[in-house]
Amino acid sequence: MGGTREKKSEYFVKLRELFTEYKSIFLVGVDNVSSQQMHEIRRALRGEAVVLMGKNTMVRRAIRGLVNEFPELERLLPHIRGNVGFVFTNGDLKQVRDKLLSNRVRAPARAGAMSTVDVFVPPGNTGMEPGKTSFFQALSIPTKITRGTIEITSEIQVVFAGQRVGASEATLLNMLNISPFTYGMSVAQVYDNGEVFASEILDIEDEALVEEFTKAITAVSCISLATGFPTIVAVPHLLVNNYKNVLAISIATEYTFEGSEAIKDRLANPDAYASAAPAAAAGAAAAGGAAEEEAPAEEAEESDDDMGFGLFD
Repeated sequence: MGGTREKKSEYFVKLRELFTEYKSIFLVGVDNVSSQQMHEIRRALRGEAVVLMGKNTMVRRAIRGLVNEFPELERLLPHIRGNVGFVFTNGDLKQVRDKLLSNRVRAPARAGAMSTVDVFVPPGNTGMEPGKTSFFQALSIPTKITRGTIEITSEIQVVFAGQRVGASEATLLNMLNISPFTYGMSVAQVYDNGEVFASEILDIEDEALVEEFTKAITAVSCISLATGFPTIVAVPHLLVNNYKNVLAISIATEYTFEGSEAIKDRLANPDAYASAAPAAAAGAAAAGGAAEEEAPAEEAEESDDDMGFGLFD
């Protein structure tokens, strides 16, 4: 009994040290994860993260004891259910998550297990003797006898995602040496600096965040302009709109300021600006034509210099 209490005390101390040292936590599911897989995951994460397992009741009790010191940890309590564990890290969350999910092993189908994927039996020769044809017929799998063996004539789905694997389906898949499932760690939730969120959030790129942020700023600016309530994002638009109003007043009246002088002069003397534009365009075109004429002249001179002389003269 004393040994158990000591182990619990050590576990609580270890958990407190990890919560203090690391700012991020992966709450991971470890259903069907073997001890060998756990060993390989720990080795892959060495120096980047720490894996800690424990009974849910003991983990909840430890966290409740630390809530006064770390109030944000209370957000983890609703997610501590089932066969879960903790992965503590201060590294890049996306990289650590990818390492957690990459270590997966194939496993055969077991009767009663919940299928996570659709499973199909491909067409082809099974190498089985004709005596087992009735087994395939019971599962509605089309077959024919080819050279004394059973051949499946077309692909057929035998297991559906979200349903439990039947005994017959499990037997068939094992007979055909088909291991349709893969098992490994799954990330249930991510805790980072006091916030808890789904791991899919890590897949959002910076460009998408900037785009959404820009949309939000645009929406706030539109509401601000429509209601006349000033905000920081609407100030540039308000200044531009007010400047337009002042400019319109200056054009409609005799009042003139530095910004409106050129515009009022353009409106008062449109012919002067209309003739200036074609003249400038004609001057540019003439300059371009002269340059083109000079270039052939130079080429002609160079060719004249070469006239009458050979390479060895």
